[in-house]
Amino acid sequence: MEFLRHSPRLRSDSMSSSASQSSRKSQRSKVVLRQRLTHLLTCVEDMSSDDEAGEEVSRTLDEAFHLCGGYVPTDAFRLHMVTWNVATAEPPEDVASLMQLDVQPPTDIYVIGLQEVNATPVRFISDLLVEDSWSHVFMETLAPRGFVKVTSVRMQGLLLLVFAKQMHLPFIRNIQTTYTRTGIFGYWGNKGGVSVRFSFYGHMVCFLNCHLAAHMNYALQRVDEIEHILEKQDFDITDTPHVRDHKVVFWFGDLNFRIADHGLHFLRSSINSERLNLLWSKDQLTMMKKNEPFLQEFEEGPLNFKPTYKFNRNSDTYDTSGKKRKPAWTDRILWRIKPKTLPSEDDDDKASISTVDETEEYPLLVIQDKYTCDMSYGVSDHKPVIATFSLELKKCYDTPQVHVSPLGVWCADHDALLTYTVQEDFMSSTWDWIGLYKVGFKSASDYETFVWVREEELPEINEVIQISMDKDEIPLLGGQFVLGYYSTNMQSIIGFSANFQILESKRAVMEGLVPENINGLK
Repeated sequence: MEFLRHSPRLRSDSMSSSASQSSRKSQRSKVVLRQRLTHLLTCVEDMSSDDEAGEEVSRTLDEAFHLCGGYVPTDAFRLHMVTWNVATAEPPEDVASLMQLDVQPPTDIYVIGLQEVNATPVRFISDLLVEDSWSHVFMETLAPRGFVKVTSVRMQGLLLLVFAKQMHLPFIRNIQTTYTRTGIFGYWGNKGGVSVRFSFYGHMVCFLNCHLAAHMNYALQRVDEIEHILEKQDFDITDTPHVRDHKVVFWFGDLNFRIADHGLHFLRSSINSERLNLLWSKDQLTMMKKNEPFLQEFEEGPLNFKPTYKFNRNSDTYDTSGKKRKPAWTDRILWRIKPKTLPSEDDDDKASISTVDETEEYPLLVIQDKYTCDMSYGVSDHKPVIATFSLELKKCYDTPQVHVSPLGVWCADHDALLTYTVQEDFMSSTWDWIGLYKVGFKSASDYETFVWVREEELPEINEVIQISMDKDEIPLLGGQFVLGYYSTNMQSIIGFSANFQILESKRAVMEGLVPENINGLK
């Protein structure tokens, strides 16, 4: 197979490598400077308008900001990513610390990539019928915090989950998933990659979760596999048909790169003495990036956390079995900003860097805030790796495509009315529907009931359309609910109502769902 051939690799001399590193340091310095200037400008904006000194400082800072080639982002979003080889284990009871639920600023999107989820034939079939245990524990943890599962994709033991705050769902569009097998000559899915792509406020992003070939001697095969995955995966989207066409790509998973040359004693001594920097130069992924232009397009934060493989289960002790596997940073999270021009095969000095095209009308900046592992989890022989990012961007749009609204008082004692209005043109369908969701719902399919949209004809822009919901479909006990318009073509909820109250039905008492209240006594 193509991805198994160890093709000759393009080599770059030490001068070009040094120049590339210098360029990256310069860009990181610019990012830090932009952040500081943005903060100062924000502080100055809080000063009174008649403060001449404040205006002068503001003008000076603004000039300095533009001189450094930056811009003031209109919005910033927090992305929390996790990669974890769970080694067929069942999930722990509590994943709250892994999600860092109370972090400030609060998270907007969670992306969770798992490898080696239990995929025995019986278990895999049962997971197709009901939600797998890992998806369940993450949904149960995140739904009460207002997060909804956007989508998921699974290929045997590989699982990729995406959650977002409900307020962002109408602006996460054109969701597609795909997968690529690389195990057993490309016919088996125990190794490979699964990906999710979507438009986030108009910016094309892609998340690629991989599990590559294992063992020390297969570094070149791992490079061939990821190159094959990047070339093979495609989407039914005109402007981003391939992974690397997206503005931002996050590549993560159990990439299985090891630490070469060093013996077990030196590795453990360096780790125990917290001299991790002694190991960086022999990390296989770091070494491969020096020779691979397509890998140089991917950025990664410093490896300032312990190697995450291989541990005795339920402990912080590295492998003491007979095999005594060497510790390694097998679990990684990298990202790539689409370069202005893709490098040619004859030019290996044009690797992408995480910067911004200042001439772009809708720029996007990716800043990594944290890159670490969580040593508190021991169900697997791998420790989970966490990365958090700030996505600073200018929105391409901020109006939901559909507006939904309940009319009047809702109660199961009578039919209810609602209206919906198409605010922007999109590929609507008579198979679209409007779901009634209890506040804190877990996914688009977690509705109480639904009604089809108007069947006779497709709506006009700004046309107010009224439909009714049968009283027998409305929850008897009432509570806080929200209406959501689901687009079949876009595979997502593209518009919500505001939260509203459904009153408790008189039938609830008659059917014994609640005790009858007589003279204030139940």
